[in-house]
Amino acid sequence: MIKRSTEWLLPVLGLLFFIIVWHFSALQVKTSLGTLPGPVQTAEQFVLLIEDHADEGKKEQAFYERQEARNAKKLEANPEANIRVRQYTGKATFFDQIGTSLITVTCGFLLASVIAIPLGLLLGLNHKLYMAFNPVIQLLKPVSPLAWLPLVTMVVSASYVSDDPLVAKSFLNSMFTVTLCSLWPTLINTAVGVTNVDKDLVNVSRVLRLSPWQHVKTIVLPSAIPMIFTGLRLSIGIAWMVLIAAEMLAQNPGLGKFVWDEFQNGSSQSLGRIMVAVVMIGFIGLMLDRLMLLLQKHVSWDKQQVLR
Repeated sequence: MIKRSTEWLLPVLGLLFFIIVWHFSALQVKTSLGTLPGPVQTAEQFVLLIEDHADEGKKEQAFYERQEARNAKKLEANPEANIRVRQYTGKATFFDQIGTSLITVTCGFLLASVIAIPLGLLLGLNHKLYMAFNPVIQLLKPVSPLAWLPLVTMVVSASYVSDDPLVAKSFLNSMFTVTLCSLWPTLINTAVGVTNVDKDLVNVSRVLRLSPWQHVKTIVLPSAIPMIFTGLRLSIGIAWMVLIAAEMLAQNPGLGKFVWDEFQNGSSQSLGRIMVAVVMIGFIGLMLDRLMLLLQKHVSWDKQQVLR
């Protein structure tokens, strides 16, 4: 009971300490738009953003109600009338931008995982192949998203040409940039996890004459899962950071664009809204990491190896 209380109490105390330091530090920082927002001002702007989202939702609902009423009158006057349904094109709210960023980072991260895990298994099982490709991995791993983004943008613009595109080019630009920057931790950790499989287990597999697929399924994967998830947790953190930077640089829809627009806006509310975005970016990053931790606990056979 005491241990469980401590597990909750210490993080709460740490959070309270952070808020107190933030409050008093913010009072000392003066900018051209005023004092840096503290926790109270940031919370006030968050409430205003919620109200903006609710107001925009009401406008959207009213738009579709008016459109439906007009179309009903047209059909009443002429049952064969050509009815056009237009989509609402109002401004994207703060929470719309959050949704866009979450969809983009999820797609980019999943694509990176689909590439990195099988390739990491292959490299870990074949030492010569690992030695051959390790220089390439080490060459591409440190490349900044700011360098990848222009290349990705040019390739997507040249190859993804359609009069009726399934998804926006801005989405593909951000997604592929996230993929290229976030696959390396998972790839490396998977390969290392495979190479560190207990030799006794490998010998048991040989004695039982397991097929290559059975060997990977029953011996390699269960043993490598802790390292694989360590890589996945690193990758999801990198993916989220890369996405915000890519959205800011390319002005693609998402939280990054929200921050940049508020910075350019320069109103009295901008600093507070940027601070709301900063806190939300950190909170979402934390939740993504906790989600990967819960998934690891669910699939790992050894619960003691799950890092918090």
